[in-house]
Amino acid sequence: MKRNHLHAAIDFVTFPVRAFVLFEKDAFGLSALSSERYDYVAREISGRCLDVGCGRYNRFINEYLGGNGMGIDVFPYEGLTEENILKDIRHFPFEDAAFDAVTFIANINHIPREDRDAELAEAFRCLKPKGKIVVTMGNALAEILIHKLVLFYEKFLGADFEMDTKRGMDAEEEYYLADAEIRSRLTRAGFRGLTKKYFLTQWGLNHMLVGWKP
Repeated sequence: MKRNHLHAAIDFVTFPVRAFVLFEKDAFGLSALSSERYDYVAREISGRCLDVGCGRYNRFINEYLGGNGMGIDVFPYEGLTEENILKDIRHFPFEDAAFDAVTFIANINHIPREDRDAELAEAFRCLKPKGKIVVTMGNALAEILIHKLVLFYEKFLGADFEMDTKRGMDAEEEYYLADAEIRSRLTRAGFRGLTKKYFLTQWGLNHMLVGWKP
């Protein structure tokens, strides 16, 4: 699923179009923003991965990691089975050190505020020593604009995106989280060596924070 240099160059040039059209799957030789995001994160992952907030069809694990891992979500999206549904975000149903990597792809802001530390602590517990965590988050302005654009498309054009209107937005969810909060919460959970890496083909308006469990 990895893009070659030519494909990446085309995605870079066409980013404004891709951002405003918001197609869910790759089309017309262009990458959907979600596919592009998965590709960047997949390059960071080795070994068995826990994808928290996996969404429809558990795409990251199934399509980008060849099934090597487990996706979990609190909402019963299409394509998920009972084993994918997390009943209590404060308690993951996995043994200690069960995974080599944990990912939160474009969703840490959807964890209710009062539960964020507890859920990240569970991610830390389930990760092997030297295991990696990857959290993606967009630029604040970009995230707000994209969410508003999705609402417009769904309300007036009948689009069906895997976004907030599908399951509703809790009062303690937010459209984005500042890096300072993410770093602070990851550090409190025990993660170290946090590094910020930009998604260049999205003009640096999206990025990931990568850390390690000592």
